[in-house]
Amino acid sequence: MLAAERVKVFWQPGCTSCLRTKEFLTKQGVDYESINVHGNPAGMEELRGLGARSVPIVARNGKFVFAQTLTDVIKFLDLKVRLQERLSPEQLMRKLGIVLPAAARFVRQIPDASLDQSFRNRKRPIRALAHHVFRIPEAFLETMHDGRELTYERIMAEPRSPLRTSEDIARFGEGVLSGMQEWWKNCTDRSCARLMDTYFGRHSLHVVLERTVWHPTQHARQLMLVLESLGIAPDRPLTAADLAGLPLPDKAWDDEKEGS
Repeated sequence: MLAAERVKVFWQPGCTSCLRTKEFLTKQGVDYESINVHGNPAGMEELRGLGARSVPIVARNGKFVFAQTLTDVIKFLDLKVRLQERLSPEQLMRKLGIVLPAAARFVRQIPDASLDQSFRNRKRPIRALAHHVFRIPEAFLETMHDGRELTYERIMAEPRSPLRTSEDIARFGEGVLSGMQEWWKNCTDRSCARLMDTYFGRHSLHVVLERTVWHPTQHARQLMLVLESLGIAPDRPLTAADLAGLPLPDKAWDDEKEGS
């Protein structure tokens, strides 16, 4: 492959899809340039020059693809690889019923005084990470209710009302889980085959539901790291069986150093 054609991956620490994308490309033997845009104005300018506003982005020859789904990355790079079979919607909802209560347990263990600390190499308060775990399915629910596009801004939206304590965030998360379970109870398209619009393209509801489950699962794994960094043992940590079948990256956090 010519140097001018080298693949570029734009990413930032703590981003679930970023880590998964980089791990996937490495396993496939794809030579790529890693560009961490977090605190990197030049990298962010290059990303925006492509016409993208979010990460992860896989680019080559001035073109790019959103890397929220590996299927799109495979197609963009014309890779000859098959992904693992996707869990059924029913199985995904059962996973969510394990993951969100676990995340709520972990959040309750975080001291309120630690919520506004940053974690590792990401300048984002732990409070924002904790809220984001539950905001992902809440944004999905909003799209199910109003039929509008699932946008990046919707997923990243701030809380409507202040979530001051760990207990506030955990209770918020439990309410989101109840909403998801109510949606599934009344969902008539049990195969989730219909197409829906998202900021990373038009995909089946099944694909988006899978992302709505594995994405917060990866962040729940990160909450366990947060607790460990605070010297707190996670209450009933997620197990390999809990995670089985979800398209998660191997690591819980991206430890790549800037410039490496």
